[in-house]
Parts: sequence; C-alpha cells; structure tokens
Amino acid sequence: MDKRPHIQITFLGGAGTVTGSKYLIEINENKLLVDCGLFQGLKQLRQLNWDKLPADASTISHVLLTHGHLDHVGYLPLLVKQGFKGAIYTTQPTIEVTKVILKDSAKIQEEDAERANRYRYSKHKPARPLYDTEEAEAVFPFLMPKPVNQWVSLFPGVSFRFRQNGHIIGSVFIELDVSGKLWVFSGDVGRENDPLMRRPERPGKADLLFLESTYGNRIHPSDTKQKLADALQQAIARNGTIIIPSFAVERAQLLLYYLSQLRAEKLIPEIPVYFDSPMGSEVLHVFHRNIQWLKLSKDEFTEMCAGVNIVQKQEETERLAKNKSPKIIIAGSGMAAGGRVLTYFEHYLADPAATILIVGYQGEGTRGRAMLEGASEIKMQGKYWPLKASVVNVQGLSAHADQRELLNWLSDLKTAPEKIFIVHGEKAGSEALQKELKATYGYESILPQLYQTFQVS
Repeated sequence: MDKRPHIQITFLGGAGTVTGSKYLIEINENKLLVDCGLFQGLKQLRQLNWDKLPADASTISHVLLTHGHLDHVGYLPLLVKQGFKGAIYTTQPTIEVTKVILKDSAKIQEEDAERANRYRYSKHKPARPLYDTEEAEAVFPFLMPKPVNQWVSLFPGVSFRFRQNGHIIGSVFIELDVSGKLWVFSGDVGRENDPLMRRPERPGKADLLFLESTYGNRIHPSDTKQKLADALQQAIARNGTIIIPSFAVERAQLLLYYLSQLRAEKLIPEIPVYFDSPMGSEVLHVFHRNIQWLKLSKDEFTEMCAGVNIVQKQEETERLAKNKSPKIIIAGSGMAAGGRVLTYFEHYLADPAATILIVGYQGEGTRGRAMLEGASEIKMQGKYWPLKASVVNVQGLSAHADQRELLNWLSDLKTAPEKIFIVHGEKAGSEALQKELKATYGYESILPQLYQTFQVS
C-alpha cells in the first residue's frame, strides 16, 4: 500500500494574471491557502469574484497572507461568508492594512451598487456589492499576527515562517516546510533600494518556488526622482491641475516622500498638494505605528507628511474638484478602478490644461491602462467621458522588483529548485522572466494556468 502523503497545489488565482492570488495547498486531509485576493481589471476576471471558491471553504484550516493589497486579501470576506472558520496568519502591519483595505473595498462596492441602481446603468436588477462592510468586518476576528523569522507549526510535518520582502509595510515571503521540503512563496518582491522600505531578504533554499513576475519583462529606470520632477515641472507649466491615481499603501507614501524632497530641493515650484484617500490617510497611521519596518525615523516620516493637505470628507472632494486653481491631487485608486479619483476625473478628463500622472502598474482592462494606451474616452458610471487632459507615465515608482531585481533575489539559492512556478504576471512578463531564468541560472520553470492542479511528490 502506498503510504506516501497526498500533496497537491491548485492555482485559484494569480496564474496567467497579476490579480486574484490564491494558492490552495492540500496535504492529506489538511488544506490551507496562501493569499486570498480579488481579481481585478478585465471584466472576465472580475466576474470570477462572483463564483464560489472551487473548494469547500469550511475545510480550509489556515490562510497565510504575504501582504495586505486587495489582489492578495480582497476575497477574504467571501471566504468567511462561504464557511471558513480557521486562522488567518500574517504580520501585525498586514493585519492593520488588511482591515483598512477590506473596509474601503466594501464601501466602494456599496457606493458603486447604490449609484448603479440610482442611475440604472447596471444590467443587474438590483445591482449589489460583492460584499458589504459588515461582511468585510466579519474577517477581522480570524486575523492573527505572527512575527517574522520564527517557525510556526500548522499541523504535524508542516510549519512556516515569514521573512521580510520589502514590497509594502508588513509584506513577507513565506517559507513553508512540508515534510522536510521547503516551499517558497515570493509574494510581491520589493525593490532593492526603495526609499521607504527595507531591502528584501532572500531565500537560501527553495525546493518548490512560486515566483511573482509582475515586472518580469521590464527594467525600472534609475533616475525616478528626476523623471518625476521633469513631469511635474511640465504639468505645472500648463497651469492646470495634476491628478495622480495612487495605491493607498506604499505608493501614496512614496509620492509624499518624493514631493517633500522635490519641494525642499526647489526642483518644483510651490504648489498646493492634496492627499485625498481616506484609506491612504489611515495607512499613514499604520506606518507611524510600525515605523520599525521603514528606513525612515519617526521625525523623518513626520517631515515627509508636513505641508500636505489631507482631504477627509466626500464634500471636500467635491469642492476641491470644482476649484480650477493649479494643484497636485493624490487620490485613490491606483488603477482608477474606483474611489475618490473618479470624482476628479469627472471634472478634469476633458480639461486640456490638466495632467493625469500615472505612476504605477496598470492591469489589463483598467481605466489607467486604457489611458496609457491612448484612449480618447474613458467609461465611468455607465457612460463615456472624453479624455483631453495630458496623460503622463512616470516609471520607476513601482513597489515591485523588476526583472533584474527578481533574478538577483534568487542569487542566494545554493541549489536549483525542483520546480519553479512563475505566477502573478501577465503573459509577456511571465514568459520573459521564464526565458531569463533559463539564461541566467539554467532553471526550467512552469507557467501554471488558472485552476490548474499539480501533484507534488
């Protein structure tokens, strides 16, 4: 009789796409998830969020989270709704970020559904949110903090530890020991020289490696600060408003850091700066409470935030949007999928003096990607809005490692992994990284497909 353990992994997201990261691991009768994210971007991907998880949620005993971005935690309310009653392990900052992200996600979905019903532009009668605030908050009792660099037992023969990977505050890669074999989930790997985040730690061993490939086909420019200064100078010269759609965690804070530096060094003229992201404002407090995760001291962090006008209420957003005087507005969301930035778009997309500054990754099917690809109009709230504002892309502000940094991240491995799965990337990025892995290290790798299952010996 074959007494070898039954071990398999199923890619429930983050395969063939940058979003929806969910990896189901089955070890005999035990089941756990690594990450539990929402699909974003293309409509056919977003529709998958409405499908029931292809596994019985009540039989999953643990979820391990790499970090708090929506594409890694946004499905948790639905997991709990479907019967999950286990433990969700992650770092303390990620717990704080996850709570902010989930509440904001629920609020946006509630507002979008209410608006769709009011103006009758949804085919669903009535339109409803994917989950509401109460369902988002139902996740919170399951969130349990674990320290980095400390092994934690899950069940006999299986343990894990978190290691910092520098992507955002609280972010980690996961080492999972399964009967003596080491599985490494990269999560989203951070930059080698990020101004805010500490340098990512590197794995020294990986029998099975799950490697993100968001920027697997790109190299970030090295002169990011100067490129941002140049873009802002040109935009300010048009005497219009500059709108920066931004992710609320790390990207917004990095922008505040750079803007503080550019003002201090007189590289841009004095111009009012507004930070309009309730979620981003809350995350500033998370940063302050967990300053040990950053390179900055508390005094440096306080200085970074000085002189920034924080917008709190929707009424303030409406008033600010109608004020045509020159200004810089940082507003959520980062891919312009929802949030406060859409209010500014209503007022400024058709304004030739305005500038939309794109500073982060824009997934397929998002408004941000459409703008970068030269769209002449943008769909919002069931109708199309003409785009006459300038669209400028400043690269290098990403919190993701580029191709070179991803390859460097593997440089401490003493032996070749038995299997490498390239995940969390669009086709071009994943294939390019696969090619470079072979050329640099001689490593073969696999590009898993969505819902594909692999048996592990």
